[in-house]
Amino acid sequence: MAAAAVQLRGLRRLCRVLLFLSQFYILSGGESTDIPPYVTKCPSNGLCSRLPADCIECKTNFSCVYGKPVTFDCTVKPSVTCVDQDFKSQKNFIINMTCRFCWQLPETDYECSNSTSCMTVSCPRQRYIANCTVRDHIHCLGNRTFPKMLYCNWTGGYKWSTALALSITLGGFGADRFYLGQWREGLGKLFSFGGLGIWTLIDVLLIGVGYVGPADGSLYI
Repeated sequence: MAAAAVQLRGLRRLCRVLLFLSQFYILSGGESTDIPPYVTKCPSNGLCSRLPADCIECKTNFSCVYGKPVTFDCTVKPSVTCVDQDFKSQKNFIINMTCRFCWQLPETDYECSNSTSCMTVSCPRQRYIANCTVRDHIHCLGNRTFPKMLYCNWTGGYKWSTALALSITLGGFGADRFYLGQWREGLGKLFSFGGLGIWTLIDVLLIGVGYVGPADGSLYI
């Protein structure tokens, strides 16, 4: 009996060691269960023809005629599941699209980064280089991320109506210029009583037509 008890305890220790080693093997990446990052963008069991571009691989033809309809043979990527119109599992299918490169798409089909370091109110109007990315459901040729020159178009939260109201009512004290962040001009108007009224009238006109804007170079809202 004593020998059997010793053997049983030894067997239990061996099982614990094997269990620990198996868990350590899995956690260390021995059995990789990683899911490709693109899978999070791919709806499960949806129509293959409506999958985002990151979920499929297509045999594109760059010699197609620009602006004309074209069809491409596509295959879903690994770990992606989709169906056809009859709700049957599908791997290979075709998509219909317009022959054009991604940078030729209309502005509504991609998103671009904004710059808050350029002046929107300037002559000539300033531009900046933005990084643009095509929306997931849009298909096009070439790189889906591309640079593009865009006009400065951002706002710091200043309201044109507020600036104009301050210019009309308290412009003689420089309130409009202080509101727009132009404190030097505001002090000048304050201590000159609005340039004896002349400066005040000029600012009403300039703010009214949008010529005078926020000091940070942003647009009114």
